[in-house]
Amino acid sequence: MNEVSRLVVWVRGRVQGVGFRWFTRARALEIGGLSGFALNLDDGRVQVVAEGPRGGCQSLLDWLQGDDTPGRVDGVTEIWDTPRGIYDGFAIR
Repeated sequence: MNEVSRLVVWVRGRVQGVGFRWFTRARALEIGGLSGFALNLDDGRVQVVAEGPRGGCQSLLDWLQGDDTPGRVDGVTEIWDTPRGIYDGFAIR
C-alpha cells in the first residue's frame, strides 16, 4: 500500500461555503505524505486531487465518503491515476 498514487475526486452535495476545502486540507495534512489541492468548481462540486502513498490517498477518500465531512456529501466520484509529482504541499484553490 506504499506505492505512490494519484487520486482525483469530485464531491457533490452542499460542499461549498461550509469549510469543506479547509477541512479537506487539514485531513490531508493529518494523514501526512499527501500533496495536491481542493478546489471549488462552478457547478457547486469540490474537486480534490491528492498524490502520495496509496494508503494515504485511500484514507482521504474514506473520509470524503464518510459522515465526518462538513456540509452534506451526496456523492463522490473518484479516479485513480499515475502521479504527476507537480504539487508542493496541499493547497486550497
